[in-house]
Amino acid sequence: MTDSLTRRADTRPAPTVTEAISLTPRESRRMRRRALGPTWKRVLKHVLLIVFGFIMLYPLLWMLSSSFKPTELIFREPGLIPSDIDLSNYSEGWNALLHPFGHYLWNSAIVVAGSVLGNLVSCSMAAYAFARLKFRGRGLWFAIMLMSIMLPIHVIIVPQYVLFAGLDWINTFLPLIVPKLLATDAFFVFLMVQFFRGIPKELDEAARIDGCGHGRIFLQIMLPLSLPALATTAIFTFIWTWNDFFSQLIFLTDPEMYTVPIALRTFVDATTSSSWGALFAMSIVSLIPVFFVFLFGQKYLVKGIATTGIK
Repeated sequence: MTDSLTRRADTRPAPTVTEAISLTPRESRRMRRRALGPTWKRVLKHVLLIVFGFIMLYPLLWMLSSSFKPTELIFREPGLIPSDIDLSNYSEGWNALLHPFGHYLWNSAIVVAGSVLGNLVSCSMAAYAFARLKFRGRGLWFAIMLMSIMLPIHVIIVPQYVLFAGLDWINTFLPLIVPKLLATDAFFVFLMVQFFRGIPKELDEAARIDGCGHGRIFLQIMLPLSLPALATTAIFTFIWTWNDFFSQLIFLTDPEMYTVPIALRTFVDATTSSSWGALFAMSIVSLIPVFFVFLFGQKYLVKGIATTGIK
């Protein structure tokens, strides 16, 4: 009863001039507190969000600032505003390794493009099979697929290396791309299964009445309606593959085949002096593609996660 009266009092319209004049001082103070309360709460919330956002972005801002400092001043002046701006870190970092840094960006682009295409094709087909086709053991295979999400890559990397070494695929991009064509990323299969299950089956039935088979239903109905899930898969695959260091370090040992994460690692040497300025400069360069992919795909990413039940 008290809560209902409180809500009713909070939703009362603002008093007129005549009513405001007739209010007692206590009622006037109560009205001012009620009007200013939500405003102060919003201000406090935004201030806290700004503070925590700055704390989370501080390492990135420090790296950006350090990329413009001479190497000897990076750790001597930990502030964000450099006292001496040095743009040579970018030119030195670009040409510091065996090849120009653009060569490693191109290698990463090849691996990322193959991985994104492989996941989009294979995971969408596997998800359609789990969501729409009826076959023996579907529930069992789906459970096994979900359990594979819990396997860390360190468990399977040795058998994979032995297999790919037998196929003479070491120091090629094939070990990093071919598994994506076999729907090995169970997370994306599960994400698309959840999305496909949300599409009404009446659309499939109407298509079958018109003579469509599973191929046309998949290509002409399911895929066009699954743009948010496909975009989410593409964005996550891009980011994870672009930043992947462990598997690329295992399968790519030839400097000619190095990708961006491995090339960045070569700037740090445990036995000699490390080129920190060049390292930070090239790290900023390597973050630019990820930034633009996330910037332009953010709305699809949020929509895809929201519509698949992954919360």
